[in-house]
Amino acid sequence: MCFSATASFVASGVLATIGVATLRQVREPRALLFASVPMLFAGHQFCEGLVWLAFHGELGRVALDHAVLLFMLYALGVLPTLMPAAVALMEPVGWRRTAIVGLTIAGAFVCAWNIVGLILFPVHAFVEHSSIAYRNPMTSNMVVSVLYILATCGALLLSTHRVVRTYGVVNMIGLTIVHLVKGYAFASVWCFYAAILSVMLYWQFHRRKIDVATPNGASSAHKPFLLTWLRAS
Repeated sequence: MCFSATASFVASGVLATIGVATLRQVREPRALLFASVPMLFAGHQFCEGLVWLAFHGELGRVALDHAVLLFMLYALGVLPTLMPAAVALMEPVGWRRTAIVGLTIAGAFVCAWNIVGLILFPVHAFVEHSSIAYRNPMTSNMVVSVLYILATCGALLLSTHRVVRTYGVVNMIGLTIVHLVKGYAFASVWCFYAAILSVMLYWQFHRRKIDVATPNGASSAHKPFLLTWLRAS
């Protein structure tokens, strides 16, 4: 197995473990979607591992096409809707939630546009400078790309929760660096970076730093856990 595929699968396994550990800490239904981010990124990295295997001849063309489609579906379709929706669910009533809901609608538009692009046009995936580049003529639209960034990172930056804003800031820093250094493989490299950063969420949920009822306060130690079946051992 090639090094890149191994790295993707290892990252997927680590993220899945962190994802389960994060979900074990959730105490409120409205925080469940946000807490699911590491687990969802685990599946995403697993898809890219399959793409690497296909490039090295260990999987066939059909498997490659399916893996590429699944990777792009999450990166360009699910993520711009998932992230603002997850933040909006945790946000108290006020102008911030209104703005984040607006970004969620923008993210839904980006999702629909990109899914149509993935259906109508084939995705050309290839290796460039040890990274995978993905190309689709419809999803490369500049306006849609700006809306994508606003939806995925803007919602995080607008959040009342300091923890969520911090996650947004480090994502924006990573996004900028990746765009400048590896813009040709932006989807692959930035999603990997964002996936690794999602480990931050476990620590914050574990320390009870994400509380829907009292933003920027610690949730009660006596508040029951939501997914108690994950805690059975």
